[in-house]
Amino acid sequence: MIPGSEIFASRPIDPEVLRRSLPPKLKVHSVTQEQIDALDPLTYEVVRHRLWSVTDEMGETLKRMSGSPIVTDANDFDFTINDEMGQQVQVGLYNTMLVGAIDLALTWTLQNRAENPGIEEGDMFLTNDPWVGGGLHQNDVLVYQPVFYNGELFAWTSAICHQPDLGGSVIGSHPIGNVDVFSESLPTPPVKIVRNGELQRDVMDVWIRRSRVPMIIGLDLRAKVGANNIGRKRLLAVIEQYGPDVVKAVMKRMMNDAEQRLREKLRQAPDGTWTATGYQDQAYEGDRVSHRVQLSMTKTGDSLLFDFTGTDQQAGVINCTYGGCRGGIMLAFLPMLAGDIPWSVGGLMRCFDIIAPEGTLANATFPAAVNRAPLGTGWTIGNLVSQTLSQMLDRSVELRKNVQASCCGTYNFACIAGIDERHEQPTPFINVVMESVAGGYGARTAQDGISTGGLFCIPMGRVPDAEITELLYPLLVLWRREEVDTGGAGRQRGGASSAIALTPHGTSIPASVGLASSGKATAQSPGLAGGYPGGLGYDVIVHGAGVTDSFKAGRMPTSLEGLPGTAEATQCFAETMLEPGDLLYLNCQGGGGYGDPLLREPQAVAEDVEDGLVSIEGARLLYGVLFDPAGAVDAVGTSRRRDTIRAERRSASVAPAGLPDVRHQGHGHLLDDNLLIKSEDGGIVTCRHCGQQLSDDQQHLHLASLSIDSRAAGPSMRATPDQFIDEPVTLQQYFCPSCLTAVHTGIAPENAFTSVSGFALAH
Repeated sequence: MIPGSEIFASRPIDPEVLRRSLPPKLKVHSVTQEQIDALDPLTYEVVRHRLWSVTDEMGETLKRMSGSPIVTDANDFDFTINDEMGQQVQVGLYNTMLVGAIDLALTWTLQNRAENPGIEEGDMFLTNDPWVGGGLHQNDVLVYQPVFYNGELFAWTSAICHQPDLGGSVIGSHPIGNVDVFSESLPTPPVKIVRNGELQRDVMDVWIRRSRVPMIIGLDLRAKVGANNIGRKRLLAVIEQYGPDVVKAVMKRMMNDAEQRLREKLRQAPDGTWTATGYQDQAYEGDRVSHRVQLSMTKTGDSLLFDFTGTDQQAGVINCTYGGCRGGIMLAFLPMLAGDIPWSVGGLMRCFDIIAPEGTLANATFPAAVNRAPLGTGWTIGNLVSQTLSQMLDRSVELRKNVQASCCGTYNFACIAGIDERHEQPTPFINVVMESVAGGYGARTAQDGISTGGLFCIPMGRVPDAEITELLYPLLVLWRREEVDTGGAGRQRGGASSAIALTPHGTSIPASVGLASSGKATAQSPGLAGGYPGGLGYDVIVHGAGVTDSFKAGRMPTSLEGLPGTAEATQCFAETMLEPGDLLYLNCQGGGGYGDPLLREPQAVAEDVEDGLVSIEGARLLYGVLFDPAGAVDAVGTSRRRDTIRAERRSASVAPAGLPDVRHQGHGHLLDDNLLIKSEDGGIVTCRHCGQQLSDDQQHLHLASLSIDSRAAGPSMRATPDQFIDEPVTLQQYFCPSCLTAVHTGIAPENAFTSVSGFALAH
């Protein structure tokens, strides 16, 4: 039996069922519902905030002890306090994808380690097995400990972070060929790394030996042990002060309160089913096929069901385990639904169920390659959850403020490895480029997305200082900036994304570069309600760029244009070399827009142009905004240009069949930026802007449609889809057949879209 597969094929085991299965020698501390209900409000709030401070101190300890910029600068880590059954009571505000799997590892440990080798005071366990849980892929390494009080298992603490390299067939542990898990870092089921408070030297040596950067791995291991030690010490101090029954009752109340608050919020939203489809451009190096991830989200009463039936079979290196799927859900679930609720995740996760068929991209079976899970299918799952939640929330006046288009698409992964010759003794280095943390945030219904605002899954994320990168590695940052036109166009614009250019500096030896991403042919950060997707990923290596010669001539390269040499737009998965004088350019993805860009205030577009977020050509092409010679908005020219764009939409689109040309007046219930449902007229759907009837059965929308070259999505679309996959990929739009307002816009394989805002498209 493969570790993990026996209990996580469908969903985690129920905590009470698990409690009854534990051996008698493992005593656990529990409280009754009466004790939970008896808590007075003041004590509850004081102890709750004390537990919050414990987790914060754990995080600070981890950051201060770690030697990896992934932790110290980019904040790609997290930590938790869990109850005796492993349910997450309090989590950190760092990489929220990780909290989708941490409790799975604790549950597995209780079920499979309680008898042999036992769970005892002073123990800590280590795991990086995605089938067991803890992390989404093998580079996520979890160290966690049981906390005992008076001989009873009282709680758990955990600390987890991403490691730059844990072995495998390639540097960085991310092979990109059509391989299985045996080419990746070895998945390690839970093993005792600490016994009786002593770090086990033999286990530590085995663990560190696998890595190409053992000093960083060893230091990060000690940092996680240190964070857990702090967590245990501070938690026991709280127990001593307030008593074990009070502290445990607070822990249970925290999860119960989070659950009830979320259920109350869900009851405000309409019942229904919403669907979304996403694609991974490639599954491995040399692949030329897109891979479909399908989500159907159903909301009933106060609970959600995420159903991934229809997702393609596992393939290449982009697969998720069940924990990876759950982590992808949490990417959007926490910020969109629980932004105003304390993150007692053990309670929040009671509000949804998952259907993820085994053997698919969303729940891969052993021995599938899964080390790309967080940045591949896992991230796509988060984007789909974002879309379906937004479609649901957009129908509620109270909850519309939580609507948000997808953020930054995915992470443009680049790993640079070579020899640092700046010191007397040349040493190897590995740099995971972290600038993709500065992706563009998606637009909301009433505000633009934040440019270089970060990642949806790391609220506290940030990019390293350029000086730190240059200090630690033989690399020079030539430029790092917000890239124009990368925010998805819309009535509310998506946030622009970051771009960085690097060149070797301080080494004469070529460095190897591994690249892995998606969203270079199809959009990973779609817009909402007619808004355009954020800019696609675009990575380039310029061989023979002459950077050293430019320096000698007193010039600093500031763009790709005009460089000598050969520019190679890289594939989604690629391995290449970066020689001294070459240039590596990475442009991650922007946030999706909200609403038809022709409805954006012209003055807002002018401000975007002034701020360098939108080009003059982007303003003309996407927003229909023109300027006079002085740079002010040409109001008359803009009105004419927008009329011309609508006329072009009409002439290029296919008109819907079977729906009478009927206009309706009056108010209705808002479904999104463009659609109204008219209850007094039998529940038909109309265009919000012109009153055109769009549905005659409350199930299908009759919309005009067109499918054109994806480069029409804006000046930032610098590559053609056929560079990456063989399937035709187009810009697909759907309009009100009367006023030609954009209702849906996407970049995907032809005929990919079958529904809009919860309605099937009539054909």
